[in-house]
Amino acid sequence: TSGPSRAILKALEAAGLSREEITKTAATGYGRNTLEGADYRVSELSCHAIGAQASFPDIKTVIDIGGQDAKVLRIGEDGRLDNFVMNDKCAAGTGRFLEVMARVLELGVEELSTLDARALNPVKISSTCTVFAESEVISHLANNVSISDLVAGIHNSVALRVLSLVRRLGYMEPGLLTGGVALNSGVLRALNKELGTQLRVSPLAQLNGAYGAAIYAWRQLNDPK
Repeated sequence: TSGPSRAILKALEAAGLSREEITKTAATGYGRNTLEGADYRVSELSCHAIGAQASFPDIKTVIDIGGQDAKVLRIGEDGRLDNFVMNDKCAAGTGRFLEVMARVLELGVEELSTLDARALNPVKISSTCTVFAESEVISHLANNVSISDLVAGIHNSVALRVLSLVRRLGYMEPGLLTGGVALNSGVLRALNKELGTQLRVSPLAQLNGAYGAAIYAWRQLNDPK
């Protein structure tokens, strides 16, 4: 059984449902082509737009920071995906970057938000490459920079990397932050500061794409035009 299929079985078990009760299945994300028996395979960009617009009908900009990539979406007046930019070539500005830095600091990723809140003088992480940034963090550690100031600097680095994507597309209010990194209050703080705004955070931050895929399948079932 593939990973996606196991995830479906686990979700069905948690919901008290059987596979036979599922009328339609939509697959999205990097693994959408590995799910056997999917009725629809939908680009994650479209699904993120659908999920965000369903949660917040007035949303104009979606910033999604996941484990493997970061992307910024523009939602048009009709609620559809209008334009996008993404970074999927480099780990910097993604959840993977935070995982690497947490490992260097011998921390769990879930500890980063708490430490960020204690920072007094966040350090600047100059390197945009994950490998060089890792060396930079190790150097700061050797110079006895506090862990909290390092963590805040790491979050600022992620925010600046994502901000470069936002500037390419242009920011329009209101904005929404999705993806697993949206649960990191330090990255949210840094993004809000750089953008001069208060981003909304999706209550389905990690599931926004899947939520959009489910809505897509429901729409196809009820109004396939």
